Amino acid sequence: MGLLKKAEFENVVAINAHHKSAIHADNTLTIEQVNRAKTIASETKQPLLEALEETSGLSPEAFVVALGQLMHYPAFDMLQLHTMTPDFELLTFADASKYSCIALRNNENGLYLLHANPFDSHLQSKIDLMIHQPVIWGLVHYKDLNAFLAHHETSMRAMDGLTSEHLDSQTTQNGIEDISLRSISEDTSPVVKFVRSTLYDALKAGASDIHMETDAHGLTVKYRIDGVLSFEGGIQGIAQAEQAISRIKVMSELDIAERRVPQDGRFKVLVTGSEGQVNAREVDLRVSIMPSVFGEDAVLRILDRKALSDEAKGLSLETLGFEPDIMARFRLLAEEPYGMLLVTGPTGSGKTTTLYGILSEINNGEDKIVTIEDPVEYQLPGVLQIPVNEKKGLTFARGLRSILRHDPDKIMVGEIRDAETAQIAVQSALTGHLVLTTVHANSVFDVIGRFTNMQVDPYSFVSAINGIMAQRLVRINCAHCTVADVPEAALIAKSGLTQQQAASFNFKKGQGCGQCHGTGYKGRKAIAELLCFNDVIRELIVTREPVRKVKEAASANGTRSMREAALDLVKRGETTLQEINRVTSLV
Repeated sequence: MGLLKKAEFENVVAINAHHKSAIHADNTLTIEQVNRAKTIASETKQPLLEALEETSGLSPEAFVVALGQLMHYPAFDMLQLHTMTPDFELLTFADASKYSCIALRNNENGLYLLHANPFDSHLQSKIDLMIHQPVIWGLVHYKDLNAFLAHHETSMRAMDGLTSEHLDSQTTQNGIEDISLRSISEDTSPVVKFVRSTLYDALKAGASDIHMETDAHGLTVKYRIDGVLSFEGGIQGIAQAEQAISRIKVMSELDIAERRVPQDGRFKVLVTGSEGQVNAREVDLRVSIMPSVFGEDAVLRILDRKALSDEAKGLSLETLGFEPDIMARFRLLAEEPYGMLLVTGPTGSGKTTTLYGILSEINNGEDKIVTIEDPVEYQLPGVLQIPVNEKKGLTFARGLRSILRHDPDKIMVGEIRDAETAQIAVQSALTGHLVLTTVHANSVFDVIGRFTNMQVDPYSFVSAINGIMAQRLVRINCAHCTVADVPEAALIAKSGLTQQQAASFNFKKGQGCGQCHGTGYKGRKAIAELLCFNDVIRELIVTREPVRKVKEAASANGTRSMREAALDLVKRGETTLQEINRVTSLV
C-alpha cells in the first residue's frame, strides 16, 4: 500500500493539536508500561489494550492521544469521525466490524484508515490485500469506533439485498417474532431482515419509539432516544418502503390492503441473547400506521416489560433525579389519607414513572392499592394492576367504578382522558380515597382549565385536589466528554438571560464521545414545578380569578416554575441552554 509523504502525515497530526495541548507532560505512555500491561493481560486473560488503559490512569481522550504518540499514529476523536464519511464500498461494514478498522473520507476526499488496536501486528497486512491506494493510518478509541459503527449499523444491514418483494412470516412456535443476531443472519427475505434488524438495533440502543417515515425516495428510520429523534438509516425506493410497512402490518395483524385510513395494532417479539433462549425476553410493541402523501408511516412504541420490571425494583423519586425540595413536598402530598394528586406533562415526560416511584415508596403492605392503566408498564408486588381493554368495554371510567367496590385505599388512574373519568376520580378523592393520576397539560395552571372544560365543578375540584406537579425530562451532559463552554451572546439573549446573569453560570457541554454515541448527552433528569393548594389558591379558583392572580398566590406559597428549575441545571453545568430551550418555555 502506498503511504503518504511525511509532510502530509504531519498535517494530519496537527488536527489533534488541541488534544495534545490539553495533556500534561506526565500524560504519556512508555514501553515499560506496555510491557507491564502485557503481563497483566496474560494473567487476567483480558485484551492488552484494555489492560493498558486501566493501568495508565488516563482518561479515554488522553489515553488514545498518548497511545498515538507512542505508536506514531495521529489520534482522532468522535467529533472528527462525524466530520468524515465512511467508505463501506472500499472496506465493507462487515470487515470494519471484524477488524475494528474503518475507511473514512474527508471533504478533500482524503482517505483515512482508523483502527483501535495498534498492537494487532497483522492488521495492516490484511488491509493491504484489500485496499490498493494511498491512505493515512490513524488511531481511535475502541469505544468511539464501536459507537460510530453502531450508528451506521441499521442502514448497512437494512440495505443488504433489499430487492425481493417476498413478505416472509417467520415466527416462533408461539406466533411471536424471533429477534436475534442469528435469526437476522439466517433470514432469506430481505424485508424480514430489514424489519428484524431495525427492531434489534432499536432495542440495543435503548430507544423508546421507532419512526419509519415514507418520502419521495424511500423509507427513513429514526429512533427516539432520551426523548429526541435521531436518524438511523433507511432504504431507497417507494416499492421497498411499501414492503417494509406491509411487513409491520402483517406482524400487527392489520389490513395490508387498506392504505387510506389510520390503523392501530400491536405485536410481540422474542429478543434472544447471545446465550440463546436462556436470556430471551418478550417485548411488546404498539403500532400506529398513518397514511401520508407518499404512502404510509409507522411509529412503533417499545414496551420492554422485563427492563421496566428490573428498573421498578429500585424505583424511587431519587432515581428520577428530582430536586430534594420537590421530593420532600411531593412525598408529603402522597402521604395524605385522601384527596387527588395530579402529575401533568406531555407524552414521554415521565409522568407514569413518577407515579410508580411514589407508589413504590408508599406501598408498605398496610393499604389496598389498585391501579388501572393503559398499558401496565411496571409490575409492582402487592398492587392490583388492571389493564384497560377498550375492545372488551373496560375503559378508565368503567374500571374506576369497579375499583371503588373493591375496597381500595389508594387508587392510581393511568390517565384522565374524558369528563366521565375526571368526575369519578374527583368523587373518589372526596369520599376518602387517595387518587394518583395524570392528565395532559403544559403547566400546573393549565390543568385547572382542563378540568373546567371537562365540566367538573370548580368547588368539587379544589376540595378534592391536594397538589399538581408538572414535569419534563432534560438530557444531561455526558460525564465522559463534558468541557467548559462559552455560549454565544445570541443564545444567551434567546434564553432570556442578561450577560450579567450569565456571568454567574458554570456553562458546560458534552463534546460527543463513544459513551454518549456522539450526542454530548447521556441520561435524563426530571425537572418539575409543584403547586400545593391552600385556602387562598382554592378561593381564587372557585371565584374564577385570572390565572395571573393564581400564579402570584402560588409563587407566594413556594411554587417555582420549571424554567427556573431548568436554569438551575444549566447554572451547575449539568445541561445546556440549547437543551432547556428545547424542553421548557420562557413564559
